[in-house]
Amino acid sequence: MSYVDLAPSARELRDVRYLFTDIDDTLTTEGKLLPQTYQALWDLSRAGIAVVPVTGGSAGWCEHIVRAWPVAAVVGESGAYCVTRRDGAVVFDYWEDATLQAERQRLHLQSVKELVSRRGKTFRIAHDQVFRLADVAIDIQGHDPHEVEDLASSIKAIGGTVAISSIHINTWIGNYDKRSMSERVLTEIFGIDPAETPAVTAFVGDSRNDAPMFGFIRNSFGVNNIIPVLPQLQYAPKWVSLQPAGLGFADIARTILQAAAAGE
Repeated sequence: MSYVDLAPSARELRDVRYLFTDIDDTLTTEGKLLPQTYQALWDLSRAGIAVVPVTGGSAGWCEHIVRAWPVAAVVGESGAYCVTRRDGAVVFDYWEDATLQAERQRLHLQSVKELVSRRGKTFRIAHDQVFRLADVAIDIQGHDPHEVEDLASSIKAIGGTVAISSIHINTWIGNYDKRSMSERVLTEIFGIDPAETPAVTAFVGDSRNDAPMFGFIRNSFGVNNIIPVLPQLQYAPKWVSLQPAGLGFADIARTILQAAAAGE
């Protein structure tokens, strides 16, 4: 792994046409989308590189993004669905039947609330839970990592799938994750042959729940704030930027754009 600022060669990145990226603490910096980062999204879009945020964020957040940002699609709630705009309309393509996923969420939310309530005021359900369609999110910022792991283990014990980001425990019932839905997006929405995927894709992330994507996409980047969690990752990014969060993303975008220009 290279702990240097953007070590890949232009040859490695020259064919990238699809850039998947986490949002929280990858695109955003302390919760804000910096002007440099937003400009980078526009620069990528104008160069013909499709940007696909892959997030644990809620449906409400995802619908706003696909309407207002220069992105081709958004994978939301850790892979529960993909959101796109088609003929001017916002379309949700679910991993499974929308009604089934909603019923699973309803029952799972009840169980998770019971687990959280046993811990008094230590944890709380995320404020945007009302905007979620398939998963349950629990705020973890400021909590001891051992307490987070303990709660995650309790959720797994009742049958929940768990992904831990820099801000949430996301949990759901279902056999999907960021990687599986991203694979489906590439083949079914963008029409990419799986044999072409390694050359035409890249990914940027910052946290433990991005590990499946680091394992899936060869051209994988971590923004600098990922360094403290690298030992916990089953799959790690190939390169790590010097800059953190949104500034790191902007540098990564610039590197990809330079490689694309060099390959023309």
